[in-house]
Amino acid sequence: MNSVQIRSAERALSAGTWLIVAGAMLYSILTVTPLAAEHTAREWAWTAPILPLVVDAAVVIVVRLDAVLARLGGRGGRWPVVLRWMTGAMTLALNVADSALAGDVVGVAVHAVAPLLLIVTAETGLAYRRAITRAVAELEAKRQAERDARERAAADRREAAERRAREEREHAAMLAREQREHEAALAREKAEREERRWREEQERQAAREAAERAERERAERETAERREREAAERAERERREQREREQRAERERREQREREQRAERERAALLERGPAVGKLPEGEARAVVAAAFGVGLSVRQAAELCGWSVGWVSSRYAEHRDPGTGGADLAIVGR
Repeated sequence: MNSVQIRSAERALSAGTWLIVAGAMLYSILTVTPLAAEHTAREWAWTAPILPLVVDAAVVIVVRLDAVLARLGGRGGRWPVVLRWMTGAMTLALNVADSALAGDVVGVAVHAVAPLLLIVTAETGLAYRRAITRAVAELEAKRQAERDARERAAADRREAAERRAREEREHAAMLAREQREHEAALAREKAEREERRWREEQERQAAREAAERAERERAERETAERREREAAERAERERREQREREQRAERERREQREREQRAERERAALLERGPAVGKLPEGEARAVVAAAFGVGLSVRQAAELCGWSVGWVSSRYAEHRDPGTGGADLAIVGR
């Protein structure tokens, strides 16, 4: 079994254990809360769920810490064992107490299932985790032994290769000793040529780098200048657009004032004509009513100005009060 399979088994064990713990806790709370409520003063009956929660919290602590200690290969001593069995016994006693007091044997058996399963699962999970920890330790020891064996074999091969290389070097040294002086002269001459060639190459490389650096600096300057020009052009364009917007807004405000003044003059002209001698044409009457409504004249005054009935003028006033129907008359006044 490899490490992946061991981790998969640990995850399955942990998931199963916590599933059983969660189910047992929920079942215990639902079973023990009514019993605790019956044996608690009425005004404190709301505290009934606290007892199963406290006991089950101790179970969670035991299961979690036992899992950690088992994974690390340690043991907590006798007190964790006492706490584990004490919480299991408390959970069992609280779950079967109600049925036991009622003499219900079947109820005792049914309510004992979850606590017993929780106790056995805690013990079994601990045993499984210790066994998995031992298996992991053995697997690591085996892998370490294999690594040590491979390292020793590699060291032996390196030592043999070094020994062969040393023998070959000694043999080559003996063969080359007779030609060493001649080869040394050739080597010095070759070294001088290579040094001259290296210096020339370094000089050419330095010249190329200087040219490239100068080219980069020139390109950077041109880029910076172009960005400055673009920024200046953009700022100038924005200022020009801002001026155009301001001028357009000013024209619109001036035109609006002129329209309002023209409408005011037209309204004043309509109202200054005084009471109508007869019934004005409907279009002209509507304009007069719109002007009267705009300056706040009463319905009767508007009727005198246009020569129409008070009812008709009241209808036109209602249209002006309702934006959905008064747009036509307002447009007439605006013209």
